[in-house]
Amino acid sequence: MRRPVRVAVTGAAGAISYSLLFKIAAGEMMGKDQPVILQLVEMPQMMEKLLGVAMELMDCAYPLLHTITLHDNVEDGFKGAHYALLVGAKPRGPGMERSDLLVENAAIFARQGKALNDFANRDVKVLVVGNPANTNALIASRNAPDLSPSQFTCLTRLDHNRAKGILANHSGATTRDIGGIMIWGNHSTTQYPDLHQATIIGKPALDFVDMDWYRDEFIPKVQKRGGEIIQARGQSSAASAAQAVVDQMRDWVLGTEPGEIISMGILSDGSYGIAKGVFYSFPVRCNYGRYQIVQDIDVNEFSRQRLQASEQELLEEKAVIEHLLPKETEHSHQNLSICLRSGVTLYADDAGPDATSNFLSTHRVM
Repeated sequence: MRRPVRVAVTGAAGAISYSLLFKIAAGEMMGKDQPVILQLVEMPQMMEKLLGVAMELMDCAYPLLHTITLHDNVEDGFKGAHYALLVGAKPRGPGMERSDLLVENAAIFARQGKALNDFANRDVKVLVVGNPANTNALIASRNAPDLSPSQFTCLTRLDHNRAKGILANHSGATTRDIGGIMIWGNHSTTQYPDLHQATIIGKPALDFVDMDWYRDEFIPKVQKRGGEIIQARGQSSAASAAQAVVDQMRDWVLGTEPGEIISMGILSDGSYGIAKGVFYSFPVRCNYGRYQIVQDIDVNEFSRQRLQASEQELLEEKAVIEHLLPKETEHSHQNLSICLRSGVTLYADDAGPDATSNFLSTHRVM
């Protein structure tokens, strides 16, 4: 059996995590031969609820679940973490402007970035889920000067999976038959789900669908799918978001299938003319724990306009919180080197608990 890895999860008592944690413990994210230590983080007032979640995890008796620890602060919760899933974020309340939401989340993700910088494993991989995910990822990474920006990503696999499912449903194909879907831009209603390189059973997807449907129905449906789900069930996406987290992190760590393209929100290096210094969803392939943007994709004028619209929204979001970003990390985010980290998890720390630890332990800061 391999040595366990530490997976830190914030917002661990929330709806997404309630689906996510059981998938991780079952080996769906890290592989069926990789034991995990779950380091679950919540707000102090949510610790009793989190304890109930931990009890259920314990009662499942997962062979790969090595240890569970509960924390009411990120400084303890991120210690030695090899993987960090930043699920928790402040939701947008009634009457709240988007700019207010950005500023309030800036404080949350600045603290998390600093804690990752100070306490996590040096090769930690970070996936930001809490919205607005792209700009939250920027805030966290800018507050982690000793980590490479390439160690931070944000979740756009949910949009990718939504696009694949909607296309499969419309065309009569299965999702297994579909490849080459790409999500560009922000995880918002300006995102661009691109079918120009997509295939169905190896043939161009646009040969199977009407162009008017693609432009007038498919694109808006993917962009607004989250709101549609809220309207239908009275709650935001949870199970599908959890599956997307598992999919994105698994592919990042274990690699994509040969020839497969996925979508990940990553720091722009200037590819396709997108401004550096923002987290933007690109088509990527993954291997050996690294991601690489797929280059030389033909971007027509129709697509270019949509790429730029989402880029502009991200630049506007960045401008709102620019004054809160540390100046010392500006250079590294404008001059990204994807290979600053090996991409391989190095077990430099003692991955297991000490001999006196219980399977489940709670750590509070009173």
